[in-house]
Amino acid sequence: MQLHRGRLIDHVHLRTRDLPAMKRFYKAVLEAIGVPLVEGSTPGAGEHIYADELWIDVGEPASHVHLAFQAPDQATVQRFHAAALANGGRDNGGPGERPYHPGYYAAFAYDPDGNNIEAVYHGPADRSADSVVITFEAPKEG
Repeated sequence: MQLHRGRLIDHVHLRTRDLPAMKRFYKAVLEAIGVPLVEGSTPGAGEHIYADELWIDVGEPASHVHLAFQAPDQATVQRFHAAALANGGRDNGGPGERPYHPGYYAAFAYDPDGNNIEAVYHGPADRSADSVVITFEAPKEG
């Protein structure tokens, strides 16, 4: 079995009071940046949705978070923002350059629970890898 993981954070787990609203929002914004959303259930854990390192299930939100997704270009940032606003998100800064570093192009929206969600394109760059591949070994006997 193999997992592909990001290069800093293993996963983010959000809890929500309104799973259908979060599903609608995250399905749209993740589709805009090219990441599929999966629905599922786990015995004892109930219904949830997930995409790579992001998991969302029903529960009391612990606090508001800032979550930034990497985008491959400015057009993806623009699609993300439009999808967020069309699917229950509230504007928190439209697509445009930011002063964080030259070429930082981002858009921000609040998800239905008030988390600050961002899509960011850092400008043209070469990556050393798309993701880290984790290959599980068979358990050792003995």
